[in-house]
Amino acid sequence: MLRSCYRPIERCLGLRSGDGLLWHMDLKPHASGDFSIAVVQANSSLEDQSQVFTSPSATYVGVYDGHGGPEASRFVNRHLFPFLHQFVTEHGGLSADVIKRAFSATEEEFLHLVKQSLPVQPNIASVGSCCLVGAISHDALYVANLGDSRAVLGRTVSQGQKRKVVAERLSKDHNVACEEVRKEVKALHPDDATVVLNCQGVWRIKGIIQVSRSIGDVYLKKPEFNRDPLFRQFGHLIPLNRPVLTAEPSILIRKLRPEDLFLIFASDGLWEQLSDEEAVEIVWKNPRAGIAKRLVGAALQEAAKKKEIRYNDIRKIEKGTRRHFHDDITVIVMYLDHQKGSTNGRFKQSSIGCTTAPVDIFSNTDETIEEIDDTLPLAKRTQRSLN
Repeated sequence: MLRSCYRPIERCLGLRSGDGLLWHMDLKPHASGDFSIAVVQANSSLEDQSQVFTSPSATYVGVYDGHGGPEASRFVNRHLFPFLHQFVTEHGGLSADVIKRAFSATEEEFLHLVKQSLPVQPNIASVGSCCLVGAISHDALYVANLGDSRAVLGRTVSQGQKRKVVAERLSKDHNVACEEVRKEVKALHPDDATVVLNCQGVWRIKGIIQVSRSIGDVYLKKPEFNRDPLFRQFGHLIPLNRPVLTAEPSILIRKLRPEDLFLIFASDGLWEQLSDEEAVEIVWKNPRAGIAKRLVGAALQEAAKKKEIRYNDIRKIEKGTRRHFHDDITVIVMYLDHQKGSTNGRFKQSSIGCTTAPVDIFSNTDETIEEIDDTLPLAKRTQRSLN
């Protein structure tokens, strides 16, 4: 489903700026507002992937932060939304159960790919991805998360005679750097004293990975892969009696309110540099056009300060080497225009499309697709299932 969202022959309509590793799309409409996207690459291969699906009745947002390589995040980028549409159609609408089914189906399909690919690419068993999904349908917001990408809401509150904007975190960080998550993981493995280890001041599951939930990372979920001779030649032997990671997402459902102004969906590359409050303040105080790029720029400035170099110098560093200064960063800002009613006046009622950030900043498979005419029958069926 939505095959046209993933055609590599389409060219990206976004822009590259003075930073050769930065791609951005300043502003586009969705059913109840506008959205802005920006991505900056640090790794040799871009491990962050992202997409926005728009229709008159629903908007989906996805941010997928890969680790160990780009394979898992690219796989999620191609498969999760189609599964979501399939289950929405089958079950007559969006729900927490539908979202869980889409995550589970994506995980199972990736496991199938790993089994097929293991003889020629044994390292694929150690590739994984965080997965953050937002869905807006009929004034209800769904946020589903695996890993430490984050969704933050900017909303107004009264303060005497004045109104100010505050940050409200909508997702839970599944990262053992958080004491609560460490306790959760240890409670699930009371007989394993090494399930969480502090390695040079950084907490990691089995001394390897910080996130406790993901798509992929099969070698930490399926003990048989650790026993496979092909994988053992490639990777370190991890004593594993049962899974130490899960693909069960945390899901929040929230009715959107008039005071809810905008949503920030971003990979942890942004949140390593900016607090929730700092990010919300930047969005609140600046123009909409290019706001995601502005957030990425603020994060890069913070990264430069930490390394005691100039901002202009960090923008000249090549991918790969640049990972020593900051992570891949993906930002999607969604504005919520309640005063316009349920439909943005600039958003065509017949318009259904999928905006996908580049697979790699220098790739020939950059893609952004709007108003998917050649899948209109499918789009109409999808729209009916969401109504």
